[in-house]
Amino acid sequence: MLTPTEEALLRRAIAIAAHAVTLGDAPYGTLLADADGEILIEEHNTVRRDNDISAHPELKLARWAARELAPDVAAKTTMFTSCQPCGMCTGGIARSGLGRVVYALSSAQHVELVPGSDWPVVPQDGPALFEEARVPIEAYYLG
Repeated sequence: MLTPTEEALLRRAIAIAAHAVTLGDAPYGTLLADADGEILIEEHNTVRRDNDISAHPELKLARWAARELAPDVAAKTTMFTSCQPCGMCTGGIARSGLGRVVYALSSAQHVELVPGSDWPVVPQDGPALFEEARVPIEAYYLG
């Protein structure tokens, strides 16, 4: 259950997404708020404009937080986003140390609204060549 402040922040993320459309960008908006609910930064999707598949607002804010916030501060933030973060963004969010994500529209709901908008599954093979692959990993981490 969201607090009234959290609902207002989520509505702001949706408004950012709506504004993105007026700029010719995809309809995804995100903001990062501190522990007191103050907005630290806002972004929208610029994948097409920037010709950059990583220009999702969630990933942009996760990268910003990792660069600009101390880990203890980042851990107390909440990301409010108009749609559930994709796998790429989820990985960035986890590595950035953010405390929480609140989203308005789930990935499943997005696919219901826009059939065919789910991501294809890319086949992966592995693990392989463990003895060779472990050498640089151990050199770096166990050095």
